Amino acid sequence: MKKSFPFLLAVALTACGQSEKPKQADVPTVDELAADPARLKELRQQCKTDRARLGDVLCNRVAEATRKRFYGDGKTPYTSPKEAPKF
Repeated sequence: MKKSFPFLLAVALTACGQSEKPKQADVPTVDELAADPARLKELRQQCKTDRARLGDVLCNRVAEATRKRFYGDGKTPYTSPKEAPKF
């Protein structure tokens, strides 16, 4: 019994290995996604339906690229209108 315990422990730890996730090299960058709106739209839909399969890294980058496309670079200053609004 004492001799088989380390073997069983090693087998149990090996079985609890990490599942296959997309590698960082396979995941496009935020800038690449923001530059391709068709692919971004497709990936957004896939993240909504099957986030577990795609992984958090890719879906987070898709969300960031969507935000970046919507807001832009964030460096555009607010310019008020020349005339005051009439109420």
